[in-house]
Parts: sequence; C-alpha cells; structure tokens
Amino acid sequence: MNLKSKASAVAITAGLAVVVSACGGGGGGGKSGASGSADAPASKYNAGVEQVVNPSDKTGGTLHMGMPGDFDSVDPGDMYYGYAWNFARLYTRALTMFKPVPGKEGLELVGDLAEGLGTPSDGGKTWTYKLRKGVKFEDGTPVTSKDVKYGVARSLDKDVLPSGPTYFNDWLDLAGYKGPYKDKGKLDSWKGIETPDDQTVVFHLKKAYGGFDYFAMLPQTAPVPEAKDTGSKYKEHPVSSGPYMFKAHELGKRIELVKNPNWDASTDPNRKQLNDSVEVLLGQNEDDLDQRLLSGKIDVKINSTGVAANARKTVLTDDKRKQYADSAPLERTWFTNINADVPPFDNIHCRKAVLYAADRSAIQGAYGGPEAGGDVALSLMPPVMTGYKKIDPYGVEAHPTGDLDKAKQELQACGQPNGFSTTISFRNERAAEKQTAEALQQSLAKVGIKLDIKGYPQGDYFKLYAGKPDFAKKNGLGLMVYGWGADYPEGFGFFQQIVDSRVIRSAGNTNLGVKDPEIDKLIDQAASETDTTKRNDIWAQVDAKVMDDAFILPYVWAHGLFYRPPTLKNAFISQNWGMYEFLTLSTQ
Repeated sequence: MNLKSKASAVAITAGLAVVVSACGGGGGGGKSGASGSADAPASKYNAGVEQVVNPSDKTGGTLHMGMPGDFDSVDPGDMYYGYAWNFARLYTRALTMFKPVPGKEGLELVGDLAEGLGTPSDGGKTWTYKLRKGVKFEDGTPVTSKDVKYGVARSLDKDVLPSGPTYFNDWLDLAGYKGPYKDKGKLDSWKGIETPDDQTVVFHLKKAYGGFDYFAMLPQTAPVPEAKDTGSKYKEHPVSSGPYMFKAHELGKRIELVKNPNWDASTDPNRKQLNDSVEVLLGQNEDDLDQRLLSGKIDVKINSTGVAANARKTVLTDDKRKQYADSAPLERTWFTNINADVPPFDNIHCRKAVLYAADRSAIQGAYGGPEAGGDVALSLMPPVMTGYKKIDPYGVEAHPTGDLDKAKQELQACGQPNGFSTTISFRNERAAEKQTAEALQQSLAKVGIKLDIKGYPQGDYFKLYAGKPDFAKKNGLGLMVYGWGADYPEGFGFFQQIVDSRVIRSAGNTNLGVKDPEIDKLIDQAASETDTTKRNDIWAQVDAKVMDDAFILPYVWAHGLFYRPPTLKNAFISQNWGMYEFLTLSTQ
C-alpha cells in the first residue's frame, strides 16, 4: 500500500510503501438483496471479503449490536482491543484512519480529523498535521489542536489509563512530562506536542520513525476537551467528535448511541450517519448471543473472532446459513505466553518442553478447524504479514500433535524429568481460549506437566490479571492464553507491543513477559530502516529470535468466521480490522 504523504520525496517516508497483506480469501460474487427477502438474489459465502454486501444509503432505524463480556474501555485513551478501536470511530475521530472500504484499498491511510496525512521534517523526527475546519464536539464547541494534544497527553498516564499501546510514551520527546494528571498545569509548557494555532498539531519524537501516520491513526489522538475529562471515569461518557454520541452507558450491561446533532458531514468524508441509533448489549453469554445473531434478533456481534464453536458448526454445515458468512486469513496469531517470572519457566529448556509437547491440531479445532479457524502456526508472525519468511524451528509440520520425545529431552535438560505443575489463564468470555487451555492441559500432561486452569474477565485481563506482572507472578500464571492482531499492517505494528521488553509496565501490558535485549535491538533497527526489503528481513529475524527464546507458544494463524444477517446493509470485512467494518453498517 502507498502512504500518500505530502512529503513523498522524503526518503524515510518513501520507504514505507507497505506490501499489502493477502487477506482476501476465497469467494466473492453476488450481493444479497436490499431487504434480504426470499425473492432477492442469493448471497454467497465470503461475498463480504472483497465487496460491500447489501449496499444502501437509506437512513433510519437502530443498529443492534451485542458482545460477550465488555470492552476493555470505550475511553479512546484507554483501549486496546481491535473491536474497541473499530467501535470507537462511531463517536471519535483520530487524526488519520484506514479507508472504510473493502479489499486492499482498506489498508490505505487517509486523513480523518486531519486534512490529510502528516508532513515529516527533521529526518522524520517531527510530524505536522492540519486539522479540518468546522469540526465540533457534541455540545457544539469547536475541536482545536489543543484538544488533540490533551487527548494524547492524558493517554501517557498508564496508572490512570493503563490500557492502550505505549507508542506515544516510547517515541514522543517527553522530557520528563508524565501527563496532565500528575504534571498539572504543565501541558502548555510541554513541547513534545506543539499547537502553534487552533488547526495545527506538531509532534516531536526522540528518534525518527517513518510510520508515524500509523500512530496518528490510534484512538489516543482523538480530541478530548480538558474541561470534560473525568480521568478513569471518562469512559462513562466520552465526549463525541464523530457522528454518534452516548445517550446511555450502563457499565457492563448496555450502550446506546444516538446521532450527534453537531456532526457535520461536510467535515467528514469517511463517515455517514445512516442509523438513528446504535444499541450494544454487553456481558452476553456467547452461545446465546450467536443464536440471536443467527435468528436476526441482533445485527452484529462485536468481537474479533466471529461466531463461536457451536454456531460455527451450524453455519458451515447449513448452506442457507453459510451464504451469509465470511471468512478470511487475518493478521492475527493465537498463542500462549510462557512466563519466565514463574519457575521453572525461568529455564529456557522448560519453556521449550511446552512448545514441543503442545498439540496444535487440537487447539486448531478449538478455533474452528482449518476452514473457519485458521492454519496451524509454525512461528509467531502470520504469513499474511509483509516480510513473513517461513520457519519451523519446532518441527510442527511434521508433528502437529506434538513431539513428546523432544519435549521429554527438554524436561531432562531443565532438571524436571518428571514434569512439574503450573497455572494457565484464559479470558472467561472466550470459549476457544478455555478449550485451548483444556487442550494444553491434556497434551502437556503426557510429559508430566500438570496445568491448573483459571479464567479471568476479558475486560480486565490485561489491567488486573495476566497483563499485571506482580499478579501473574504471585498467582503462578506460568502460561497465559492470548492472541494478537497487528495494530497496523507492518512488522512494527505486529511485534513491538508484544515482544519489546521496554513496553512492560506495572499493569495493562500486552507484552506478557518477552524480555530479550537482542529482540529490542532488532526492533530499533527495523524502525529506523528506510529500505523496505531490509526492514522486512529484520522483522523475519525478530520472528526467529522470539521462537528461539521460547517465550511464546504460537498455535493458530487466525481466520475468523463472521455472520451477517440478510437484513444487514453495507457489510464487508475490513482487511485492516479483520472483522466487519462497523462505520458503514446499517439496517435500512
């Protein structure tokens, strides 16, 4: 993909012509009728992978959404789940965004709150954005550059807002600044972000990064009015700059969005305001939610994995259902972190024993098998990512159910010939993760490794449990079931937040224990490399080093199976989000 930057002559930016990932998948073809009626043309399986299904510009009605569990947050400065980022664009506007269109074009960055992409200077250490004129908050107050600066600044405080990536913490020239909660009254004097006028935002980095337009896409750049900020309680009612605003938010139960009367379509070429309202049911039982989806009682399931095992079987074996489903390879890997802070995993051979003993085929079945769940993973990096190079250091192709002899050799080498006991964690609302933990419990038991299974709520999994090192260590979480989709379609957007040891903090982590200075060095080399081929070679080296260290057990390169009721309009799989594009969906 080409990042159509104003400064295309600048070498560091020109080096970011990212190779588009092959997320297309099979299928395509006819569209279902506008109303989904019996006499309308039939839909086709995977029709939504490459095109819009049921296109419509009609307005009115309510889009009904539901999700198992809850968001990690709906505060744009405190969220990290991909489906939360997708949903947040209904009520927030970041500086840039991916085009909300199907196919490869959906991987192209465009201006959102900003008029266009950033202008780099100082060799890529300074990035300048011009805001669109006329954008207002839900109360009619104009959005200014100071609101963007404040939004980014507040997200720096990981004590108050622990979730979300640490890119701005790691790359901005902070000069000791800790955010507006701790350094009250110092925002104006902080020069890491400057606002020379109401329409201009200038970011100053500690070191050059040619991909800063990707950072500008993060919900953390959404404007937040300082006078309306309530810290950790801001999630109860984020102030809208997008087409919809919060009317109700019963935490953990429901969200209701209604039209933002101060949203102006002339300032927003990427969105429409087709629905009168959007309602989200939270904390739903996943199987019940899937049945409501299949029966048309809700329009969209909010998650990044699609329907769960029971509904997946129904969809794939019933042609009348299957025609309304879409599946494609994603920039996502399902894996389990192996925690070196919990003995005996401080010994690399004990970690390698797990990688050899794991039955990846059984776990593949938990995620839906090869058609709907994904392919058995040979390494961490998904094949659809740019720069992928095939490696198989643990002989998975030859032994997808595990190599018990090699596992026993590693146990001997780590001084645990008879095995050991540890705890494995998973997210309660994710049935496939529980089944993964159970599959690992069975396969590792064959070499004497005994697992105690414990589930935790997905909304706090990273804030309070697996992502909190002290908790994980104290509670003996030796294995932590997890998975990761790229923040954006380039090696840095996949690897940095899960394998760079320097992003690990007291809570809210997405790196659950990968600590290797050599990996950190490789990440820095790749980030500063302007030659695309050389940069991709370095990301392949990162993949190999992570596997050599055995901090992560990858088992499935993900597919998702998503269902769109016949009455759902403007549906397609976003190649960036790896799920339906929420911005375009409607019901009329």
